[in-house]
Amino acid sequence: MNSQKILNFIAFLCMAAVGFALFSQHYLGMLPCAWCVLQRLILLIIAVICLLANLFKPLFLIRLCAFLSFSLSITGILSAWYQYSVASNLVSCDMTFADRFMSKWTGLDAMFPWLFGIFATCMDAKVSLLGIDYALWALAMFVLCALLSLIAVFRKNNRELFSHYSY
Repeated sequence: MNSQKILNFIAFLCMAAVGFALFSQHYLGMLPCAWCVLQRLILLIIAVICLLANLFKPLFLIRLCAFLSFSLSITGILSAWYQYSVASNLVSCDMTFADRFMSKWTGLDAMFPWLFGIFATCMDAKVSLLGIDYALWALAMFVLCALLSLIAVFRKNNRELFSHYSY
């Protein structure tokens, strides 16, 4: 599998994760906190960057997109870990980085409340799926995206493998 196919797979995983988060919110009644919607935004940005790589032919640009995907995955890991270890134990997410970023800096919560609306405190949003906290599921998704992105960065593509041979 070449780097671009890996990036397309990452984009699919990210969009599927956001789709499942929306299903959980709108049909299962699991209301998101500020850290939840920040992670949705990170997943969507990763998906867009991975899909944008389809527009590029030079391998270094595709690898740049993979590196950006890796970097954003690290931010997702940090946010999911913070949500799990700190924010979920707070009575309120008000005035945390995620709340300020989503509400005051981007305004996305007001523009797209069905996607980025903050409807719960971090403590209230602490729910589990199959006995595992949602924040840990998000953490696992970001770890998977980071690993796949690194593979895409360092992957030897078929073009490279055969570029040394002349036929």
